[in-house]
Amino acid sequence: MPPRGADDDRKAGNGDGGSKNDTATITKPKTRSKRPSLYRVLLLNDDYTPMEFVVLVLQDVFNKTREEAMRIMLHVHNQGVGECGVYPFEVAETKVTRVMDAARKNQHPLQCVMEKQ
Repeated sequence: MPPRGADDDRKAGNGDGGSKNDTATITKPKTRSKRPSLYRVLLLNDDYTPMEFVVLVLQDVFNKTREEAMRIMLHVHNQGVGECGVYPFEVAETKVTRVMDAARKNQHPLQCVMEKQ
């Protein structure tokens, strides 16, 4: 018997044994959006940047209250590094840039970095 081609099935019917009431179910795949990676924004201590400047940066860039800013600044001063906040990549990158720009503009060596959480 010669091999059958794809059009032979179409000519002979639907190719499933003759059932007339075929229904096909189309399902949409469930898409779950993945949460973005978060990044910690950290201030690094140095011996030259005035504490008051660090407090002002924390208030301006990170919207901290005076009390929160003082607490973070003292932590940075005593421990060498302190977390300012945790943000998605683009937000963290913008905050790091703002801190570094403010430090450079005011001629302070303050360093700010971000690390993946």
